[in-house]
Amino acid sequence: MQADFRQLCADHGIAMTHQRQVLYEVMQGMEGHPSPEEVYALVKKKVPAVSLATVYKNIHLFVESGIFRKMSMHHGSVRVEMNSEDHHHMVCSKCKAITDIGEKELGLSPTQRRLSDGFLVERYSVDVIGLCAKCQKA
Repeated sequence: MQADFRQLCADHGIAMTHQRQVLYEVMQGMEGHPSPEEVYALVKKKVPAVSLATVYKNIHLFVESGIFRKMSMHHGSVRVEMNSEDHHHMVCSKCKAITDIGEKELGLSPTQRRLSDGFLVERYSVDVIGLCAKCQKA
């Protein structure tokens, strides 16, 4: 795993450190779209000296370098997108849980890369807002 992470860092132009490797491995093992605070709680168990600021800084570095993607900010706290496949999100308006949903399930297949006024599309992101099954039962 260390050789893979070393290569990933080299490919994305960032220095490999032990804390970054632990952070990356923790995030890869998490489901959903974790917030930095959720990541920090797990990383701290493996690297007790790590600070929340270091976790934030390195998450932003991973996002800026293209290793991960950042989800829209309007979900509250910053959430990290680790799924690199084309997909969209179902967001619970009550508990704020975020779940991936495929383009086919939504009946979408956006292929237009240039919109009006020459707007160049980088990616499409659709949020389906509603109540998750758990909140509906409550």
